[in-house]
Amino acid sequence: MVVQESNQDLHETDSHYPHPILRENLHVDERILSNWTSLRRYQQISGHLRNIVRQHKVSAIHAGRPLHEGLVARWMNIRYGIPYLCFIHGEDINVATTSRELKILTQSVLKNAYRLVANSNFTVGLLQNDWRVPEEKIALMHPGIDVSQYPHLARDSGTRKYTNAGDVVLLTVGRLQKRKGQDAVIRSVAKLRDKHPNLRYLIAGVGEQEAELRKLVAELCLEKQVLFLGAVSDQEMMDCYRECDIFVMSNRAVGKDCEGFGIVFLEAQAHGIPVIAGAHGGTGDAMVHGETGLRIDCQDSENPVHLTEAIDRLVCSPELRRSMGIGGRKFVTENFDWSRISERARNVLGALNGSNRC
Repeated sequence: MVVQESNQDLHETDSHYPHPILRENLHVDERILSNWTSLRRYQQISGHLRNIVRQHKVSAIHAGRPLHEGLVARWMNIRYGIPYLCFIHGEDINVATTSRELKILTQSVLKNAYRLVANSNFTVGLLQNDWRVPEEKIALMHPGIDVSQYPHLARDSGTRKYTNAGDVVLLTVGRLQKRKGQDAVIRSVAKLRDKHPNLRYLIAGVGEQEAELRKLVAELCLEKQVLFLGAVSDQEMMDCYRECDIFVMSNRAVGKDCEGFGIVFLEAQAHGIPVIAGAHGGTGDAMVHGETGLRIDCQDSENPVHLTEAIDRLVCSPELRRSMGIGGRKFVTENFDWSRISERARNVLGALNGSNRC
């Protein structure tokens, strides 16, 4: 088993597994092959994997995504005849269509994998419609979480760290990038400020849009309503969820960049928090519109009418928030807890391993 990032703190955890865990740095700056730096990096990674394949007599490879892991797996397939399957997340294959080189490389990975494991029905549709992958080659397997690690938190319990008692708190967790839609939430908060002066918005995460988002907050005079938390620890994340009344990620398509699923919606619902999601991408698999939250059109970030209406609706109805929170916890427990997902994984991967791989 090869894991992408090294972390010395995980050595103790790794020792409890019955199989060897080898941690390698698989980072690449660019997924292309047409420049010398990228090509050398691919060669380095391939060398590491080649040594692992020989030492452990690897009989199959599971690649985390088409580029770059899937491409390296494809090279092992060419050189040693080792079959591979590839996990597909949606954004990865969508963005690949924007570049001729990325498209050619991705097509080679998809065509020669013995199976493709998609994270949502949206991603299945991309594979079938945009990449002409036969249905029988695709397996649908959603991400999952350990629900026991996400207690159903009572709002306003204990001392608040980020907000005040009586505030209604929105929370977004995710990279600060255009497709996550933090800018649209900020504009909605501005529109609702007079009606809901106790509305607060917590933004957890870092990313390339931070300076632009901070500028927007300043232009709208929302410094008291919007708080940037940056990168947060596990404990700080728990504090965020404890104070959160509504989880919102108004994801949208930005060119070919999209949200393939949205595991953060599962985490919020597991805490008993209603969610608001953008209607584009695979978010429909991660929630139930009208029962665990609201899934709405968030494409217009400059004038987010639907988003503003959705936030206003939930802010005005504590009872609706409560019922959706209960429904969300039940939905995630019944469909996405590891006990369910691991069973699905055994069925999917067991069937794949027993199939005719070529």
